[in-house]
Amino acid sequence: QVQLVESGGGLVQAGGSLRLSCAASGHIFRVDVMSWYRQAPGKQRELVASITSGASINYADSVKGRFTISRDNGKNTVYLQINSLKPDDTCVYYCNMYYFLNRRNDYWGQGTQVTVSS
Repeated sequence: QVQLVESGGGLVQAGGSLRLSCAASGHIFRVDVMSWYRQAPGKQRELVASITSGASINYADSVKGRFTISRDNGKNTVYLQINSLKPDDTCVYYCNMYYFLNRRNDYWGQGTQVTVSS
């Protein structure tokens, strides 16, 4: 089994910063891509940022310039630095990890709440 555990969420004022962490543990075959998604109440989960094992990075247009994703391959950990937080960033943030072996194999964390007050 593979477990993903997120941490670092919380309540912050607009303009503030947070750093989310997600550590993968257990029987990990391989980690191809680690990503952060977020979901606001009543909305679909959306991809925020992703990073491959080769450090190729993609961001959603809505977070470019404010969010920075990074990873420590040796620790199977991915980070999300969030700056200049806005009330619209209030969501549950989920960590995702997947690898390809015949098909895409996905693992999800339990989510961490980020609340931004105006």
